[in-house]
Amino acid sequence: MNQHIAKQFDAELEAVRARVLQMGGIVEQQITSAIEVLSTGNIEQCDQIIEADHRVNALEIEIDEQCSHIIARRQPTAIDLRMILTVIKTITDLERIGDEASKIARMAKNLHERDALQIPRYRDIKHVSEIAVDMLRQSLDAFARLDIAVPAKVVRLDEQVDDEFKTIVRKLITFMMEDPRTISSSLEILWVAKAIERIGDHAKNMSEYVVYLIKGKDVRHVSAEQLEREVEQ
Repeated sequence: MNQHIAKQFDAELEAVRARVLQMGGIVEQQITSAIEVLSTGNIEQCDQIIEADHRVNALEIEIDEQCSHIIARRQPTAIDLRMILTVIKTITDLERIGDEASKIARMAKNLHERDALQIPRYRDIKHVSEIAVDMLRQSLDAFARLDIAVPAKVVRLDEQVDDEFKTIVRKLITFMMEDPRTISSSLEILWVAKAIERIGDHAKNMSEYVVYLIKGKDVRHVSAEQLEREVEQ
């Protein structure tokens, strides 16, 4: 590969990476806005979140096509090929996070249309959503900077999200048993909590792809301790 072609290839890879980060920024804003709508009941903002999901879907298709063209034209190998595969996997998880954010927005809309002024466990939901957003932000940052130290931290945070989700479920069950009138709104919040837990899972996946990109090793489904050892090697 001569120098001119190599520079063109690098520019194409960089353009794809930039689009992934752009997509990540939209998705991050979607989650933050969706949690905000839970407390404000701003229906217009809710519609904006769902509209943003169409942009996320369009970006997934666009980036996927760019990756297909790069593979066909450049026939990348080694780390360049792993970069393309990482991008394809990452945009799938980002699209699914966008779906979960839209789901939260729809739940918020339902709650406020029913005048559910008391949102059960809202403080807990806000707290666990902040952890999930932090996981997403760190995973995108690790991808941008090729930082192999970040994934283990993200996996630890995912364990925290899982624990907090279980706590929220237990509290909501108690809440519904004590006052059956709260069952409807409590179930909506339960689906919101589940959506946040899934966002955490997708963010964790994204951080693990960074290890694959840099080291060529698949670290999905390994414990945090194994991942930490892998990164240190």
